[in-house]
Amino acid sequence: MLHEPQVNPGKDPAAAYKSRVGVRLFCVYATFYLLFVAINLVQPALMEIVVVAGLNLAVLYGMLLIVSALVLALWYDRACRREEARHQNQTTGDR
Repeated sequence: MLHEPQVNPGKDPAAAYKSRVGVRLFCVYATFYLLFVAINLVQPALMEIVVVAGLNLAVLYGMLLIVSALVLALWYDRACRREEARHQNQTTGDR
């Protein structure tokens, strides 16, 4: 039994845009993460400081890393959907 795609995907006209946005958002997240690593390397005692509600900076920063990854993923999805819709409108508008 052969499992093949139901639809032939063809060329994605928004691929360049998706790639550009993905790399930029990755750089934003990587910078945020590298700052976390740098704090741990340079001044690890800073991570022990209680910031809010009994949570130290390490726990809070870790939670922020997770939440920021989710937010950036949702932002990327929204931007890509918008770009795909724009291309779709251009294609149907030409007919």
